[in-house]
Amino acid sequence: MSISENLQNIKSTLPSHVTLVAVSKTKPVSDLMEAYNAGQRIFGENKVQEMTEKWEQMPKDIEWHMIGHVQSNKVKYMIPYVKLIHGVDSLKLLKEINRLGIRWRKTVNCLLQVHIAEEETKFGLNEKELEEIIHYITTDETATNINVVGLMGMATFTDNQEQIRKEFLHLKSLFDDYQKTNPNFQILSMGMSGDYQLAIECGSNMVRVGSSIFGTR
Repeated sequence: MSISENLQNIKSTLPSHVTLVAVSKTKPVSDLMEAYNAGQRIFGENKVQEMTEKWEQMPKDIEWHMIGHVQSNKVKYMIPYVKLIHGVDSLKLLKEINRLGIRWRKTVNCLLQVHIAEEETKFGLNEKELEEIIHYITTDETATNINVVGLMGMATFTDNQEQIRKEFLHLKSLFDDYQKTNPNFQILSMGMSGDYQLAIECGSNMVRVGSSIFGTR
């Protein structure tokens, strides 16, 4: 199956309210262009340098999403063009994005990454840290150039579907709670190649799919 065929197959199964982010990390520009020519316009990368190189080479109607862990010192390279930063996992990082947004006179769209998995290795905010960040964006008058538009999370890497479902539903309940007081909360990004259909059942409206489109890395 070609990249374009994989893409069409996946898109045909997605409900209309679900946005597909094609996770293109480590893939060559030629692969991304095959997806682009098949109609895909949203690509997700996990390294700022690689994303910037691809942005420079590719058509400018692409939405670039930063889906990986972001180091504060790399933020400056992507601010001019990034459409959505999925992995905001600290107040320090959010403040740095805001500072650079002010400098570039640009409001930067962000998702807050919540730690929902049982694995210790995954990045993300605990619920106390999440509350602190929500307090910052709603009360701090200096938070002018960030637009927090929702939450992102990754489930535990396991075959136990019930555990994955429980983690996704937990994130959905947090999203619903915060959406009541934050009307900007529109995006719930959860679900990858192995579990995106379950994530959609649990309320996700943005999925990050890589290997099912581009093949295994």
